[in-house]
Amino acid sequence: MRDVQVIAPNFKRRLSGVTSTIIQLVPVQNRLGQNVVTLGSGLPDTLPRMRWRDLPALWSRGPRVWHARRNIEMLFGLVLRHLLRMKLKLVFTSASQRRHTGWTKFLISRMDAVVATSARTASYLEVPNTVIMHGIDPQRFAPPAEKSAAKTLLGLDPAQNYAGCFGRVRHQKGTDLFVDAMIRLLPEQPEWSAIVAGRATAQHVDFENGLKARVREAGLADRILFVGEHTNINAWYRALDLFIAPQRWEGFGLTPLEAMATGVPVVATNVGAFSEIVTPDTGDVVSADDVEALAQAARTYMGDATLRRHAGEHGRQRAEAHFSIEGEAAALGRVYAGVDQA
Repeated sequence: MRDVQVIAPNFKRRLSGVTSTIIQLVPVQNRLGQNVVTLGSGLPDTLPRMRWRDLPALWSRGPRVWHARRNIEMLFGLVLRHLLRMKLKLVFTSASQRRHTGWTKFLISRMDAVVATSARTASYLEVPNTVIMHGIDPQRFAPPAEKSAAKTLLGLDPAQNYAGCFGRVRHQKGTDLFVDAMIRLLPEQPEWSAIVAGRATAQHVDFENGLKARVREAGLADRILFVGEHTNINAWYRALDLFIAPQRWEGFGLTPLEAMATGVPVVATNVGAFSEIVTPDTGDVVSADDVEALAQAARTYMGDATLRRHAGEHGRQRAEAHFSIEGEAAALGRVYAGVDQA
């Protein structure tokens, strides 16, 4: 514990985007020598972790960085520093894209440094901040050596093109918009099929079942595939020819980046950081909750193999150059160094 420099609390048991960020980022941060440990539940045992009873061991040395990503974690950091006199520097990462409540503004105002995950997020902050966008592992998310072999490996038809929508199956994620767009497009695109990959949690099972019923009624059950949740999601990206991110709302959204890194063109809605990630040479961004615009943009890419190839190549280059997880971790390291010197 004497070597710990950064504490990354995770005070939410259920898997969320924040939790996923911690899981992916902490090992990379530690490879860069940042000595990060996690605190809380809902994280795999493979991550370096401190227990609640380890906290007293940190009192005598410091300061250390407390990197919060939720209100409750900011509050706990303030309690540790101001009531229990622990030597801490407080950093907060915000992904919110809405006006903050008075309580959240107060908590943020007490931080030593604030990170925004996108320029849009930064526009809602009323304190100085640093924009550090999330990154992905370009080695894990990489184009296949041969697209047809990638499809065959998953039991897909290598002669078909596939459009995909990956993530939680729910209204917020726009899964219904993707399904509706495919129901419109596939009858006129016989060489294309569609894949929905992701899990519907208990409260969204009826939503998913409704989508499956809609697909059956359209006679497309053999071409719009619900494949569930997979740990090897990178293999599913490699089988795609077009990725669609139809979200109605998103804090940041990694899926377009993962697709781009895999060399897949992207059609995304104008939410989260999508308009900052997807450029005209890597795909298209359309208005949220507009199935007509989504279908039209998808139609353009479905009908032009050259356009898909060029967008995929540029997407891979952009992801490698600007959105590596090593770059994200290094940028956070600079923020930590800044608060340590303040």
